[in-house]
Amino acid sequence: MRVAVLYGGISAEREVSLSSGAQVLAALRALGHKVTPIEVGADLGALLAALDPLPDVVFNALHGRFGEDGTVQGVLDYLGVPYTHSGLRASALAMDKPAAKAVFAAAGLPVASGRVIAIGDLAGNDPLPRPYVVKPLNEGSSVGVTILREGDNRRDSIVESWRFGPNAIVEEYVPGRELTVGVMGDRPLAVTEIAPRQGFYDYDAKYAPGGSQHVIPADLHPQAYARALEMALAAHRALGCRGATRADFRYDDAAGEPGRLVLLEVNTQPGLTPTSLLPEQAAHVGISFAHLCDWMLEQATCRG
Repeated sequence: MRVAVLYGGISAEREVSLSSGAQVLAALRALGHKVTPIEVGADLGALLAALDPLPDVVFNALHGRFGEDGTVQGVLDYLGVPYTHSGLRASALAMDKPAAKAVFAAAGLPVASGRVIAIGDLAGNDPLPRPYVVKPLNEGSSVGVTILREGDNRRDSIVESWRFGPNAIVEEYVPGRELTVGVMGDRPLAVTEIAPRQGFYDYDAKYAPGGSQHVIPADLHPQAYARALEMALAAHRALGCRGATRADFRYDDAAGEPGRLVLLEVNTQPGLTPTSLLPEQAAHVGISFAHLCDWMLEQATCRG
């Protein structure tokens, strides 16, 4: 099979995508596929030229804006070439945090309370009782995420350094533990608890070697574990996702078990780096990294 692997991109997650792409390229070559690496930059014409002649399938290893938000998916739809992961609509919905939350809430899934604000308004007043979380509307990998607690005077500095557009989303801070569930098609894989070495599960904790500890399977009340699997699949379906996704949760059991699960987001292009969670969960259920990548290709070709 002739496979083009897109990686790199122009988002804040470019380095993550370069790492994912390198892993995918090695795995697909080992499986015997004829692979063309395409390092994506800002020149759309160069991307179109690199895709001529069209491959049998595109493995989309891009992350973040322009690679995960429906943009490149639209280009590939226009070209009529199958590609891995979710389509344009699901990708755009999942990347737009307020839109995704509306979809989840309509599906009866629990989400954190919050609202969209003009980022400049943050300097004057707290938009929510503390602690609360400030997030970009459409970035991944915890890029730009800040938790503001009592006594924290960073509101002005957040506004001054903000580079994610005119608005932000602010949400209640849900105490407790960080959980994640990978989904392959109609199969939720496992629940992983993520314990950052320090602070919260930010960009460095996600991708730096030793930045966090992954406990798989998570040590949860059986009812909470089953509910997390169920919610991840429900969120995947509510957005209309295809292929593999990963749903992130907060789990608060301070008041007793089985505790409160809150859905944070669904990642339609989960990381495929050496420290990424989806490949780790696949391995936990007996699926090697190479076979995970091959399965993704099979899902793409089935679309036609």
